Amino acid sequence: MTPIGDVGLAVDGIGLCAVRFGGADGRTSRARRDHRLTSVMEQLSAYFRGDRTEFEVTVSVRSGTEFDHAVWAAIARIPYGEMRTYGDIAASVGDRMAARAVGAACNRNPLPIVVPCHRVVGADGTLGGFGGGLDRKIWLLQHEAKTYLEGFAAS
Repeated sequence: MTPIGDVGLAVDGIGLCAVRFGGADGRTSRARRDHRLTSVMEQLSAYFRGDRTEFEVTVSVRSGTEFDHAVWAAIARIPYGEMRTYGDIAASVGDRMAARAVGAACNRNPLPIVVPCHRVVGADGTLGGFGGGLDRKIWLLQHEAKTYLEGFAAS
């Protein structure tokens, strides 16, 4: 259980392959004793406590198009506590007109939180959508902003 509800994790033979809101999928329960899964669980716990701002995990993403993978890679580079617009991500992957397609790729992101699609917002400041629900997106953005500002004030 996390502050935003149950989060299910799955690993395959390569690494983390799914993060799901609302609990586990079938692969999670079979992999429960896997050390990689334990590591991700510990990292997520530290993230939710405000003690971790980056994840160190091998991922295994077999789904998605080449465009999706480019979008997910761009999203993974958004620093903790910061946001980018769908248009910013579209421009970074070489197609300034693809903001809607970026939104669709965010919706297909199999690794939310770890690949922080919650950090992507509309150009007008609207939050856009989020596969885990807007309440979770708001919580994640507020959590990161608070942790970021506390760290900034302490330095």
